[in-house]
Amino acid sequence: MTSPDTGDTARFTLEDRLPADHYQASLRADVAAGLSSAPRTLSPKWFYDQRGSELFEQITALPEYYLTRAEQEILSTRAAEIAAAVGARTLVELGSGSSRKTRLLLDALTAAGTLERYVPVDVSGSALVAAGEALGREYPALRVAATVTDFEDDLVLSADDPDPRMLAFLGSTIGNFDPAQRRKLYAAFRGALRDDDSLLLGADLVKDTSVLVPAYNDDLGITAAFNKNVLAVLNRELDADFDLAEFEHEAVWNAQEERIEMYLRSLVQQSVKIRALDLAVDFAADELLRTELSCKFRREGLTAELAAGGFAVRHWWTDHAGRFALLLAQPVR
Repeated sequence: MTSPDTGDTARFTLEDRLPADHYQASLRADVAAGLSSAPRTLSPKWFYDQRGSELFEQITALPEYYLTRAEQEILSTRAAEIAAAVGARTLVELGSGSSRKTRLLLDALTAAGTLERYVPVDVSGSALVAAGEALGREYPALRVAATVTDFEDDLVLSADDPDPRMLAFLGSTIGNFDPAQRRKLYAAFRGALRDDDSLLLGADLVKDTSVLVPAYNDDLGITAAFNKNVLAVLNRELDADFDLAEFEHEAVWNAQEERIEMYLRSLVQQSVKIRALDLAVDFAADELLRTELSCKFRREGLTAELAAGGFAVRHWWTDHAGRFALLLAQPVR
């Protein structure tokens, strides 16, 4: 379904490429598979209902949560350099949300005189409409072609987009994918991009645990509330009966895998019914339900991963403290 704006110039369009039952069907499939596995898991994509999104916005402002500020610092200092390096006429952003920090790229590409089209991609149509309306006011000459879809299944890269194109995957979301999932994602990126296109990727770096662990265990308990909110989503959407008070948030550093692992620990032995799935899940006391992986990277390892996926890293930038990286890569044969 395509919903263009009503203006003569049609500078903002919204295309919804998801089936009407996509959310419920995907949620049911993920929860049935994840809660029947050993160990039990849930996908972090289900954090982000309205309440979860509000909590995450609060997390990004916490003093412990350095990631958003570090990436913003890099974009503030390097956006003009990025724009000069890529000369992009089309910017496609995966998981764009509010497109807040993307404005630094939009400003730089607009100032460079190349950008014609911005394609924000997200599963939330309401977020895309709100962002699109704001962008229409701020960038009256820019065509914004917003697309509601799940980028894991549907990369929005059209042959009709003016090239060269830059695909932006910001915010360290790449860390939510394990190595096998990342290989699949890189292959999809490489298959969709032309030789003169580019990939802009944000990645959180390995660092001392005194910095890493508090970013996922804040003193105010907002991350704990964010983590437990996924159970509220299942209660509402799948008629489950999770008692949030019987679970506690836990985030630990897995040194071998170099990743933060976020869990919900069952405080008691309990049985949870998920009526929409006709499923009963028995939790032992202290059993862990994994809700998120947040992989951290080293330059050599991430560069090698991308090379195996068909990309050559041309630029690597970090914030002043070396906590976060933004890298620019190009497809290679």
